[in-house]
Amino acid sequence: MDYNTSKVVKKVVREEKMKTYLFRVVIEPDEDRWFAYCPVLKEKGGATWGYTKEEAFKNIREVVQMTVESMIEHREKIPEEPEKEVKVFSEPLVAVTV
Repeated sequence: MDYNTSKVVKKVVREEKMKTYLFRVVIEPDEDRWFAYCPVLKEKGGATWGYTKEEAFKNIREVVQMTVESMIEHREKIPEEPEKEVKVFSEPLVAVTV
C-alpha cells in the first residue's frame, strides 16, 4: 500500500467511527403550552415548544438532531460535558424514552 492509499484508508476509517450523544432535555409547562429545551444546546437554538408535553418532547428531539447536524456542518465542537447534561458513548446506540 502506498502513502496516498494509506491516507485515504485512514480517512475512511475515521469518518465511519460513530459516537452516540445522550443530551438531557427539560420540558416544563408554560401558560397554555409546554416549553422544551436542551441546556447545553440552548444558546445554539436548542429550544422549542408544543401544545402537549408529548408534542414538546417530539419537537425537542428534532431540534436537538438538527442543531447537532448544523454544528457538524459548521465544524463546531459538539458539547461532551458537563456529564450531568450530556453523555457520550463511543459506539452507535439507540435511545428510547417511554
